Amino acid sequence: MDIGALLKSFIYIISSSLLYPVLFFLSVLIVGIVIYSGSFFAEWLERLRLAKYPPEELPLMIRQKDNAKIFSHRVNAYIGGLRRSLNSESQPGEVEIENFLQENTLSIWKSLDRIKMIIRIGPSLGLMGTLIPMGTGLAALGQGDMTKLTSDLVIAFTTTVVGLAIGIVAYFFYTVKRRWAEEDIKNIELVTEILTDNIPEKVEDAIFQKEKEQYIGRSG
Repeated sequence: MDIGALLKSFIYIISSSLLYPVLFFLSVLIVGIVIYSGSFFAEWLERLRLAKYPPEELPLMIRQKDNAKIFSHRVNAYIGGLRRSLNSESQPGEVEIENFLQENTLSIWKSLDRIKMIIRIGPSLGLMGTLIPMGTGLAALGQGDMTKLTSDLVIAFTTTVVGLAIGIVAYFFYTVKRRWAEEDIKNIELVTEILTDNIPEKVEDAIFQKEKEQYIGRSG
C-alpha cells in the first residue's frame, strides 16, 4: 500500500469536503454584516443627534443631571446605575465603584470582539473558497472536463470577492465603533470621577453619625 498516495487522497477528500461549509459560513457572514449594519447606523444616528458642549462644561452638566442628550445610551445607562448605587442604603466603597467601572469598561471592549473577528474570518474564508475549487478545477482540467473547470473558477473568484468585501466592511465598522468605545470609556471615567468625588465625606459623616448615636445610647 502506497502511504503517500493514501495521505494525498485523504487530504484531497478533506479539502474538497470543506467547500460547502465555507460557502455556508460566507453566506452567514453576509447576513450578519447586513444585520450589524442596521444597528451600526442606528447608533450613528443617535450620536449624530447628541448635543455638543465644550469639554469644560461637561462636569457641570453631569452634576446637574442634565445629560440625557449629551451622552450615548450606553453612558446614560452607566450613569443611571452609578447614581442608583450611590443613593442606595449601603454606601459603596472605592473598591465597589472601581469594580463597577471596570466591568462596564470590559463590557464595552467585549462588544467589539465579534466584528473584530469578522475582519480576519471573512477574507480567510474567501481564500479557502478560492483554493478549494482551484484544486478540484485542476483535477478536472487533467481529465479534460472544461465545464467543471469553468464552474470551479467562477466559485473561486466570487468567494474571493465576497470574503474581501466582508473584511473591508467589517474593518470600517470596527474602526468607527472603536472610536465610539474610546469616547464612551472616557465619558464614564469622567462621570465616575465627578459623581464620587464626595464619597470620603459621606463615609466620614456616616461614621460620625454612628459614633454619635452610640454615644447618646451610652449616655442615656
